[in-house]
Amino acid sequence: MAKFLTAAEAAQRLGVKPATLYAYVSRGVLSRDKAADGRGSLFNPDEVERLARRGRPRRPAGATDLTVESAITEITGDSLRFRGLDATRLAVSRTFEQVAELLWTSEFPAPPPAPTTARASSQKPARAAAREPWQATPAALAAGRAAQAALPPGTLPLERLQVIVPAMATTDPLRLQLDPSAVRAAGRNIIAGMVDCLPSGVTSGPGEPVAERLWSRLCDRRPSPGLLRAMSAALVLLADHELAASTLAARVAASVRADPYAVVGTGLGAMSGALHGGASLGAETLIDAAHGPDDVPRVVAELLRRGEKVPGFGHPVYRSGDPRAVVLLDLVRRAAPKSGQLAVAEAVLAEVRHKSLPAPNVDFAIATLAQVAGMVRGAGEAIFAVARTAGWIAHAIEAYAGDGPLRPRAVYTGRPATNPVPTT
Repeated sequence: MAKFLTAAEAAQRLGVKPATLYAYVSRGVLSRDKAADGRGSLFNPDEVERLARRGRPRRPAGATDLTVESAITEITGDSLRFRGLDATRLAVSRTFEQVAELLWTSEFPAPPPAPTTARASSQKPARAAAREPWQATPAALAAGRAAQAALPPGTLPLERLQVIVPAMATTDPLRLQLDPSAVRAAGRNIIAGMVDCLPSGVTSGPGEPVAERLWSRLCDRRPSPGLLRAMSAALVLLADHELAASTLAARVAASVRADPYAVVGTGLGAMSGALHGGASLGAETLIDAAHGPDDVPRVVAELLRRGEKVPGFGHPVYRSGDPRAVVLLDLVRRAAPKSGQLAVAEAVLAEVRHKSLPAPNVDFAIATLAQVAGMVRGAGEAIFAVARTAGWIAHAIEAYAGDGPLRPRAVYTGRPATNPVPTT
């Protein structure tokens, strides 16, 4: 057999664009292997030749040719990996800040060296910025806090974040500096500002980890160590999920060189939909609607009677259940085994299993965490938004290094063209 073909060679042989080539891969028409350096794709020449002779496969209804190469996240039928590392393991072994740096740079921030002298201890190592507490600039904090403070009482946390980010952008005159180090610095500023600009429930200093600071904005009581670990794990598990709708939107914005704040704002708009990040709010409402475990069958039955889906269950990617939900629900169970809200969530899980409905996804898991912890309404959306910002920044860095606009094409299905009406 001849040597494997590169993506460019395979696309040329088939007479298609690279995006179409990868669409064939996603639809199972072609298989591919990774190059030895992990940075490209290789194709079996015999398989490409058979497809070339057979002709282009017919596009199924609703399919698109938009496929993007990325080295950030890999999803298989039952696993999620960030830069080749299992995300579920990272969730229980690394902080959110460390995982964000991994997504942005392909490596964890270096640990600080042990000082040997008083002089050495005063010198900052080269990568100190990645190890210092993430903190927004005073100007960004002032603008973000003022913007969200003007919103009416009862505004959900996600809605506050949607005004905080553009307000912070106005204070950053260098936001269009798009080299990787500048974008990473903007990412830290954005995430820290998103958290610290939200109204505070309990006191938490700017030097604390992001997970602890976000908790203080969403809950008016201090966390137990176990629930705080669950919060940290949730941020890691939600940090990226390949080209989910919000990430695709953010990546399109980055491809036309929108600044990092605009990229995050675009992502926030897309993730607010009920079929995306907003799904956790529906799951929170489901758990809250039951007066106790015994009331769960009634609540679920009423949803189904109205023709609605049970929120927080099923996932279009994972064949055997969302691994993120498994990890997060287990952490919540360990942290608060006697919680009444956990008992309700367990009753929902049992009722759904009894009806042979799909397995829970991460939206149900973060809703369970929010309800067990006694967080404000909509806390799950805020956790999702802060976490996923790390992924949006990672995809922005990739897109900024790309060739230009990400421009999908439409398949026109409207009224056919008609001859122009003759003029007199």
